[in-house]
Amino acid sequence: MESTDPLGLEQQGWQALASTGEQAAAFYDDVLDQEVVMLLPGGLLLEDRAAIVASMSGIPWSSYELSGLRELHPAPDTAVVFYRVLARRGESAPYEALVSSTYARRDQGWRLVVHQQTPC
Repeated sequence: MESTDPLGLEQQGWQALASTGEQAAAFYDDVLDQEVVMLLPGGLLLEDRAAIVASMSGIPWSSYELSGLRELHPAPDTAVVFYRVLARRGESAPYEALVSSTYARRDQGWRLVVHQQTPC
């Protein structure tokens, strides 16, 4: 991993998701905490770490733009990164959502524990 701060990790996550499925899966295998929850559009709730990592190896985003990227520290070892994303896969309709990711500081660095996307 290049960055060790939550804001940088979130940006690197999108870079990985726009590269190859293998790179995305490897990135998230490294950054996800042992216990993780993802709340995604369509009522999708993912809690199985291995299933989450496997799901990252899907079709990459062909483009994405993050705006309003900010970070909040409600406690010394907790960070919430939030922003708006506009992303596209090939010729499909654009995907726009408000995103939040909560990171916890562990001995090995910041780890993603909760991720939520709310479509706009």
